[in-house]
Amino acid sequence: MLEIWGRPYSSNVIPVIWTANELGLEYTLQLAGGSFGKLDTDDYALINPNRMIPAIRDGDFALWESLAIVRYLCDRYDAGGLSPKDTQTRAIADQWMEWSASKAFVPVIHLFFATVRTQPTDRDPYKIATLRDEAHGALSLLDRHLTDRDYVCGATFTMADIPLGCVVYRYFNVDVDRPPLPHVEAWYQHLTERPAYRDHVMRHFGTTPDEWAALEKACASEGVN
Repeated sequence: MLEIWGRPYSSNVIPVIWTANELGLEYTLQLAGGSFGKLDTDDYALINPNRMIPAIRDGDFALWESLAIVRYLCDRYDAGGLSPKDTQTRAIADQWMEWSASKAFVPVIHLFFATVRTQPTDRDPYKIATLRDEAHGALSLLDRHLTDRDYVCGATFTMADIPLGCVVYRYFNVDVDRPPLPHVEAWYQHLTERPAYRDHVMRHFGTTPDEWAALEKACASEGVN
């Protein structure tokens, strides 16, 4: 059985869990990282020598790095579907997945930490506004790309939508004033209609230390998916 190592509210683990559920795969969630520990064990080092999450074990095969895992699962279990068959479409999917990590994720996750993960009394309005503008600037490029298509690679949902779908959920759910992104917003609405997205991406991510502790407790109670 497929094993996924990580926490289901970690920004790098969520795309992997969404992918597995989008594909209808059976898997075991091995809680690791944060208060769950396990990353410093010799056994985990055999799975991921970086001692970070996520990682997977699929039978005797181990793999780490979030986007590599998403690609692997789509290639192995849905070639020609979530993993585009056409070489050029596949290249476009790869392009936007790489762009998501290099351009979109960084300002959005920093905005997330500057708001959700920072107590209200400690928040820096200038920093938040700067990060919001950087995030909007990056996502404006995606907005232009989506002008004449429903999904990142065209008319159908592919693996290209997965990392970006995780990014925009956080962007649209932090408490800041956002300029409009009409095409990204329409695409986001398409994503919210997918059960696996609603169940595994659209999760409350907590705003206080107590809420984070409650998340970890709830996460532990989930055990095996």
